[in-house]
Amino acid sequence: MFHTADICDAQPDLTSVCELNLVSFGGSVKFSGRIRTVRVFEDNTLVRQAIDKAESGAVLVVDGGASHRCALIGGNLARLAATRKIAGIVLNACIRDVDEVAEVPIGVMAIGSCPRKSRKEGQGKMGEVLQFGGVLWTPGHWLYADRDGVVMTPEAQR
Repeated sequence: MFHTADICDAQPDLTSVCELNLVSFGGSVKFSGRIRTVRVFEDNTLVRQAIDKAESGAVLVVDGGASHRCALIGGNLARLAATRKIAGIVLNACIRDVDEVAEVPIGVMAIGSCPRKSRKEGQGKMGEVLQFGGVLWTPGHWLYADRDGVVMTPEAQR
C-alpha cells in the first residue's frame, strides 16, 4: 500500500505535489491510478463522456477553472464512475450531493461543493496536459492520493 509521503521521499525530483487544498468527498480517501484528463468550464458533458471512456483503475483529473458557481460531479456521476471501476476523480472545481458521494466507494477530491448543476453544452477538451495546483497533469502519468495530499509521478510506484 502506498503513502504519498513515502513517494515524495523516495523520488523527490520526479514527484509533483498538488498545492491546492482539496477536500476528500468520496467513500475512498486513498486511491491511485493512471491519469485521464478533461478541461471544462461550468459544463460537465465531457466529464460524463470521460467517465464512459475511462478504463478500470483510471483517475480522472478535471480542470474546471476553479469555479465555485456550479458542480461538475454529483451522486449520479460518482456512482457511474464507481460502476465503471474508476479509482477516483480529482477536480479543480466543485461537486454536489455531498452525502451521496460520501457513500460511493471511489475517491473524489475537489475544491469545494455547490448545489447548482452545471450546463450541458459539450464544451471542453479531453486528453490534454492540464495545469493547476502547481502540477502539469499529464495523461498517462500516475496519480496517488491519500490524507496527506495528491501527487503525480511519471511511472507507477510500488
